Amino acid sequence: MASNRGVVYMGPWKLEVQNLDFPKLVDPRGNKCDHGVILKIVTTNICGSDQHIYHGRFAAPQGMVLGHEMTGEVIEAGRDVQFIKQGDLCSVPFNVSCGRCRNCKERHTDVCMNVNPEVDCGAYGFNLGGWQGGQTEYLMVPYADWNLLKFPDKDQAMAKIRDLTLLSDILPTGFHGCVSAGCKSGSTIYIAGAGPVGRCAAAAARLLGASCIIVGDRNQARLDLVKSAGYEVVNTTLETPVADQIEAILGDREVDCGVDAVGLEAHGHGEEDGEEHSEIVLNTLFEVVRAGGAMGIPGIYTNADPGAPKTDMAKKGQLPLAFSKAWIKSPQLTGGQAPIMKYNRDLMMAILWDRMPYLGEVINTEVISLDQAPDAYRIFSDGSPKKFVIDPHGSVKQAA
Repeated sequence: MASNRGVVYMGPWKLEVQNLDFPKLVDPRGNKCDHGVILKIVTTNICGSDQHIYHGRFAAPQGMVLGHEMTGEVIEAGRDVQFIKQGDLCSVPFNVSCGRCRNCKERHTDVCMNVNPEVDCGAYGFNLGGWQGGQTEYLMVPYADWNLLKFPDKDQAMAKIRDLTLLSDILPTGFHGCVSAGCKSGSTIYIAGAGPVGRCAAAAARLLGASCIIVGDRNQARLDLVKSAGYEVVNTTLETPVADQIEAILGDREVDCGVDAVGLEAHGHGEEDGEEHSEIVLNTLFEVVRAGGAMGIPGIYTNADPGAPKTDMAKKGQLPLAFSKAWIKSPQLTGGQAPIMKYNRDLMMAILWDRMPYLGEVINTEVISLDQAPDAYRIFSDGSPKKFVIDPHGSVKQAA
């Protein structure tokens, strides 16, 4: 039997690479998964959502295997798998979904009704249904015919793997944020957050034909990266309000669309070392998105935030929103995880046919080994403008 290793959460700010059991075709509740496959992981990425767990801001048990952005090669298929074959190279949507419930049939795979007995939502490495995370050497994926996105040509996919690895989460998530906000040809858009999801949202807005794409952040290195890739930027540490900075760029204090790519660990504006105010991005979007405009909110918020500073209200995930001020603008707001399968095939084709040649320059991937993952978490947490992609078997290095 092959060995297996993975990144394990040992508590806030503490990770270990440990030996793990080799995966079996069994779900977290012990039910046999003849509809599943075993993947040899080719790439598995570190996400900003993983950082929320790492910081102790998303409730997770000690010993949970992290990771939800996986691409892998099928090495074993259950007897009920008909269309995915051994040797196929596939992207794994981070949403675990059954393909059989009402929500899945309506393409809301982010709220599958059957893969988590506690709530209508399942995900790898998230304490959402007990599904093992994928920052590992091998992984079991259930409902494989439904969940897996097979790449048409393995060699072509490996040549573009730095971009295709983003299909498991952050590129469809950024795209979903833009689509939910009504971004289209000629739109003006403000994207809060220059982390990997925000940068993917900027690339998505460009693909959708937005005219003026403005990205806001506190981290100058990330803003410099975004600026060098051809986008406009707003520095939220400046005393100048965000609306004023947008006006200086656009000639108007309001934009057509807004995306929250930050979530619950946002910090106050106007101070380099400002206090955390998880509500600040939402309140800023209420201010800078025009009346009748819309906002996509893929940034994570949770009703249990044990590491939240200051108040009991914050620890319960309750935010002081300025909704009464925004109400008069008739805003539209779509929150929640992105339904990855709604977008991943189209985005795959856009990458394979070179419709997003600018993606790599704004995402800035760095390929690392599994043993380097704990250090990469720390570097990412410190504000690195890189997107860390784990290559557990050296597959990317070998292909290059």
